[in-house]
Amino acid sequence: MALSDADVQKQIKHMMAFIEQEANEKAEEIDAKAEEEFNIEKGRLVQTQRLKIMEYYEKKEKQIEQQKKIQMSNLMNQARLKVLKARDDLIAGFYQLLEPRIVVRCRKQDLPMVQTAVQKSIPIYKNATKRDVDVHIDQDNFLPEDIAGGVEIYNSDGKIKVSNTLESRLDLVAQQMMPEIRVALFGANANRKFLD
Repeated sequence: MALSDADVQKQIKHMMAFIEQEANEKAEEIDAKAEEEFNIEKGRLVQTQRLKIMEYYEKKEKQIEQQKKIQMSNLMNQARLKVLKARDDLIAGFYQLLEPRIVVRCRKQDLPMVQTAVQKSIPIYKNATKRDVDVHIDQDNFLPEDIAGGVEIYNSDGKIKVSNTLESRLDLVAQQMMPEIRVALFGANANRKFLD
């Protein structure tokens, strides 16, 4: 039985609708797969970047920790050198006085360092001089805070003083260099017999 034109058109429309439906389903399937692959790739990239960031900050943290250790070591060395310097200054002062009782004056901010230095100086002094010494740190009369540091050492009645501050040392150097400075400024004096 022959199909009429209307039947042919109907079948063609039916086939087109079927093909279109299949195409839509396939497109949805492709979209869903693409979305899934996108999410997987996005998760992988995010995880990779997260690991990179964590590694970067771990490395930075280790560098900071290392710098902190170096800085602490430097500060400890500086503190140790300051105590050794304070000890040497004290021993030099003790030797100059050779008194059984000594009073030490320092800046208020240097008190802990001077206390440590005194404790380390006494045995060295006793061993070298074979004499006992009683060292008292004056905590009622500190040296001015604006000086560069150092100590002043007195005998028990305060009549003898040994100044071991940077300022006193500079004064001493200035006095010693005065003749040279005088000659440099004014020229040699033909009538001068002594150069002190």
